[in-house]
Amino acid sequence: MATVERTTDRVLHQLEHDLQLSADELAGALGGPVRTLEGWRLGEIVPGTADRTRLGELEALHRHLCRTLMPEGVPLWLRATSRYLAGATPVDMLRGGQIERVEAALEALDSGFFV
Repeated sequence: MATVERTTDRVLHQLEHDLQLSADELAGALGGPVRTLEGWRLGEIVPGTADRTRLGELEALHRHLCRTLMPEGVPLWLRATSRYLAGATPVDMLRGGQIERVEAALEALDSGFFV
């Protein structure tokens, strides 16, 4: 269990740092309250199967962002409004738990569409 706690804490820290997400934004992306993330970090709560799946989806998005954009461009892209997302920002979509919409916008960018 200690290994799971350290791994989860490390992943959460890396996502917050690299994507420059607040605790509220990260919690929204993962579909839970900030208190749950704090519990994961402290080892008071072990992420369930659905939580680990969501965390894996966010890690995959993180890797995709790092392949597509320069590190300094990732947080800028996440906070820029997007026509593909009907004027919302990717962070707005993440906060609403819509990782797949952000992934789709990034795939459109990869395909050469300016979004």
